[in-house]
Amino acid sequence: MEQSAEDYKLIFEKEGVYLHTNAKRSNQDTSIPGFIRIVERAGLPALEWSPLEDDGRNAPAVLYSKKDGDGGEEDTNFDPGYEPDWAVISTVKKEREHVPVKSSGQWAFSLPLSELYSLRRSRFSLGRNFLVLTSRGGHPLPPLHFHRGGTRELLRALQRYIILDPSPLDGRLFLAYPQDSGTLPQSFDRLQFLDDGGNDLVSRFIHDPYATTFGGFSKVTNFFRAALRPPESPIHTRTPQDPSLPPQPDEEPGFELITCGVELGPKPDVTRGQPLDKWEEFLDSEGRVTCKEKIKELVFRGGITHSLRKEIWKFLLGFYPWNSTAKEREDILRVKTDEYFRMKVQWKSVSEEQEMRNSLLRGYRSLIERDVNRTDRHNTFFSGNDNPGLTLLHDVLMTYCMYNFDLGYVQGMSDLLSPILFVTQNEVESFWCLTGFMELVHQNFEESQEAMKQQLLQLSILLKALDPELCDFLDSQDSGSLCFCFRWLLIWFKREFSFEDILTLWEVLWTRLPCENFHLLIACSILESQREELIGSNHDFNTILKHINELTMKLDLQSVLRGAEAIYLQLFLCKELPVMVKQVLGLYVPPSSEEESPDSQASETQRLLSQSQEGAAASNSACGPSCS
Repeated sequence: MEQSAEDYKLIFEKEGVYLHTNAKRSNQDTSIPGFIRIVERAGLPALEWSPLEDDGRNAPAVLYSKKDGDGGEEDTNFDPGYEPDWAVISTVKKEREHVPVKSSGQWAFSLPLSELYSLRRSRFSLGRNFLVLTSRGGHPLPPLHFHRGGTRELLRALQRYIILDPSPLDGRLFLAYPQDSGTLPQSFDRLQFLDDGGNDLVSRFIHDPYATTFGGFSKVTNFFRAALRPPESPIHTRTPQDPSLPPQPDEEPGFELITCGVELGPKPDVTRGQPLDKWEEFLDSEGRVTCKEKIKELVFRGGITHSLRKEIWKFLLGFYPWNSTAKEREDILRVKTDEYFRMKVQWKSVSEEQEMRNSLLRGYRSLIERDVNRTDRHNTFFSGNDNPGLTLLHDVLMTYCMYNFDLGYVQGMSDLLSPILFVTQNEVESFWCLTGFMELVHQNFEESQEAMKQQLLQLSILLKALDPELCDFLDSQDSGSLCFCFRWLLIWFKREFSFEDILTLWEVLWTRLPCENFHLLIACSILESQREELIGSNHDFNTILKHINELTMKLDLQSVLRGAEAIYLQLFLCKELPVMVKQVLGLYVPPSSEEESPDSQASETQRLLSQSQEGAAASNSACGPSCS
């Protein structure tokens, strides 16, 4: 039914606003020109976009106004992107049927302003202004690119109906409040962020940071500010002349964009050392390790020679305690061997009839058999048919299911075991080294995927501090969630480097130096190495995914490690590092315990700084004063 003039009122209109569809087929346009409008339909204001051929008066094809369970159309037009067939991230995403684009009119949308949660206005130096809008249901709309300017005028027009409150952490991010928002607790209730009001927001944010991943980051930053705002400081309407609304760069050429980046000094020069090639000199007469911290420093600096890997890996992965004697290690090996084979007998003795009635065990076995047949088959230890290495890989993974039945087997775990088995060449030792590795990363494989969400959020926090321009570009291409880094973090870059490089990378990461999240700095180093290619080539969503996946086996490990360490030292030396960045790096000291500063980590970093400046000339020197 056609709307009457009384039902429809045009408040604001701007042409030259492009919607990026991320269509995968080469014969489809990836960006569609259109109009952005503020309209009143039956007295209710809404923000709408429609393509040029649409007159904007018809009902939109896609609604973003409903939350789960409220009915209405669900957005099925936007493909979630590339997911490897083994990626666990599929367990946390709703299955979506891809709807091919038949005409640009399908991309039109309408968002009632009562459902607008936040907007982020950004610009990168090689591109144009764009806005990222998020609904109260947490659903981000595709970025809107303003090829002819107009974002400032749009924000002014929106303030006729809503209040835009800027985030203190990001000058480009605005939280939308109704004009009649009233008191702060009412705003919390209205926005349905907390089930029990806003009083415990700060503590819940600290204990549950991953709840803000994938489009929720803007929600937390604004609520965090609201929770800290004094009660006598009400939310207020901002005038068009308010400096918190950044002007258009084409209107004021001297404008410099406010970013959430920090003032960082230059990256220190970092030098890698030689692999650790001495062991006996670090042992006392009873075979006890006398210089654990020195060994870790040397491993972090240069890795381990292949002849020593098996022995030192067993210490790094907890198979042997660092303070154990040679005699105690013999006893530990005997006990752990007995324990391993007791668990192995458990699944080996299950009859076919029993397994038919145990769907969980049957499912684990099926997954393991499938993955074993395609894990590192290019390596001679696992190549060919009826290879004993494949049998060992299968048996160790099945035994791990009996050891940790709650977790069982998840795709990707075979990638973690194969290098360990290759180095140890021993079924029992590889199993217990795997359990030590899984102690570090088991949360990556849990079905909730909350640990992976948290790591992607932490990676985003680091990247925003290091390179806000790159973050702006990724946001503009609907890639700000960094989902293309999922595989990197899940299995610690196993698919990105050569097999030999992975042995070095993992032993460096197992030292836990200079911080437990050094793997996130590895990811930052890779992304920074690719920034010119990403931004300069103006990749869209799909070509970003394609480019990142094509980095496999093309990265230089030593260069990446130098870059990651330099990033850590650069952030460590920053005098005004944001608290959230400090938390990711393990540098944050709560105010109540300032007198208990992290001296050990600070001294560790000072040693790294000293080594990076002096080079690695003494990388294999005997124990000195730094030994523990």
